[in-house]
Amino acid sequence: MNHWKALFTLCAMGLLLGGAVPAPAGKEPKVVLISIDGLRWQDFYGGADLKLIYNKEYVKDTIATHTNFYAEEAGERRKLLMPFFWSVVANQGRLYGNRDLGSYVNCSNRMWFSYPGYNEILTGFADDKRIWSNRKMPNPNVTVLEVVNKQPEFQGKVAAFCSWDAFPYIINEQRSKVYVNAGFEKSADLPLSPREEYLNRMIDIIPSPWNNVRLDAFTHEYGLEYAKKHHPRLVYLSYGETDDFAHDGRYDHYLFAARRVDGFIKEWWDFLQADPYYKDQTTILVVTDHGRGTEPLNTWKDHSIDIPGADQIWMAAFGAGVSPDGEVRGHAQLYQNQIAATVAACLGVDYTNEPTPGQPIPLTH
Repeated sequence: MNHWKALFTLCAMGLLLGGAVPAPAGKEPKVVLISIDGLRWQDFYGGADLKLIYNKEYVKDTIATHTNFYAEEAGERRKLLMPFFWSVVANQGRLYGNRDLGSYVNCSNRMWFSYPGYNEILTGFADDKRIWSNRKMPNPNVTVLEVVNKQPEFQGKVAAFCSWDAFPYIINEQRSKVYVNAGFEKSADLPLSPREEYLNRMIDIIPSPWNNVRLDAFTHEYGLEYAKKHHPRLVYLSYGETDDFAHDGRYDHYLFAARRVDGFIKEWWDFLQADPYYKDQTTILVVTDHGRGTEPLNTWKDHSIDIPGADQIWMAAFGAGVSPDGEVRGHAQLYQNQIAATVAACLGVDYTNEPTPGQPIPLTH
């Protein structure tokens, strides 16, 4: 058994038992957790929705949308939408939640919108009694980011970069002491690099369409620059444009936003594999906070308990400790509440919380 087969076996044993995954000798495991707000599983697995790309109510530039995202076969459309996922991740990792193949991933919370979803992703359990709106209130629950950050070997090695300005509250930055850069915050990570100085100037100059969500490019660039400077072992990235363009009823912008995020994730992967600190030691997990509607057609814009199917989500994993199985077929039901424990397990951290979080997801067969 070669070194990496041995590592995969250790990860599988630890995950299946719900315990911590031991780090390979001489290496320190790292995790990049990424959420893409409200990107439907139907679009991720099937590409652009043919019922929507020619609908002038939702697509203002039909020529550009057709040119960029149309193909007759769904398998080709999804490659146009997210080329990195379908050329690299599908060959090197595991993809969950294609319900057409019998793989199911759902929210366990009953709200089916963002704050409850992010609480569930980051803590490992739903809290519908206290987290029932998107109001900016400090999260009373402890996230996996906070738990990991309290471990002596991880202190100062956990960071979050998020487009939505509610994340300092969701992560409870003040209590958790996790470094959070979100919304329209500039970098205050002194001394600033030339790149951070440039981003701090540009965030004042380039307007966002929304008053509480910055453009994902700033989230991406701030996070990547921080990783180059500090080499955190756990990074959380939350991209938000897909959800906000959907609420605006702009399916064309939603598609382009998804493709941009695909490119951002590729850039992260290229950086991680080029940096000796991260190379072959980093697991990337990608998940969504909620789904969206499909029928009636206009429900693609929305999500909540009133929208059928808005609890249907998808996830992906690739990198260290993940077997290259591609789309998982006929897998047992998975839930959003399993993400936090999966992050901890990949880092070799024993994750306990109150109430009990979902079990880690096996990332190997």
